[in-house]
Amino acid sequence: MEKIKNLYNDLLEIYGDVGKWWPGTPEEIIITSVLTQNTNWKNVEKALENIYSFSNNSKNLLFNLHKLPKNKLSELIKPAGFYNIKAERLKNLLDFLSRYKFKIESLKSIDTYHLRNQLLKIKGIGKETADSILLYALDKPIFVVDAYTKRIIKRIYNINEKEYDKVQEIFHNAYPESTELFQKLHGLIVEHAKALCRKKPLCDQCPINSKCNYNL
Repeated sequence: MEKIKNLYNDLLEIYGDVGKWWPGTPEEIIITSVLTQNTNWKNVEKALENIYSFSNNSKNLLFNLHKLPKNKLSELIKPAGFYNIKAERLKNLLDFLSRYKFKIESLKSIDTYHLRNQLLKIKGIGKETADSILLYALDKPIFVVDAYTKRIIKRIYNINEKEYDKVQEIFHNAYPESTELFQKLHGLIVEHAKALCRKKPLCDQCPINSKCNYNL
């Protein structure tokens, strides 16, 4: 467990500073956090382009989408796949955000874990999506756990933990509570999982293979 503290620096040496990693305005990140489920980013971008081509006012993006009938929203986000399900989830999320008049600053002022619990009550919003919104859209210091995270800690450190909250706790205990660090670390993990630590890993090309339990 102690060795996991080295993960950030190890990956930083390979990929450099990835910055905030998740692109877009807070409003865009809220939308794409739902659209990115079970699809690739290029499809998400196509769906977002459709949304912008339909909406003339990007400053009121969430409000404009909230007004849309679900069938029209489904049509716009079709490139992202599972569009009927995602339209329903997005509408549920937008219904919740309407309580705060879609104001990002109002959401930021709410306690992180109180807001997290509220988000998790929304049908179709799971822990990874909720935490992605908190970390990347609202700059809350909470670590996002995904399948890449579980894969990498299992391979490198032989930590075979599948429960979301327990994996998140490992990172919260290992690193200081920092929005910037958690954004960068999550981004680095995704980059590493896509580039080298794939389902079929490229261990011979990995600069940290000498530290990896799976390779050794």
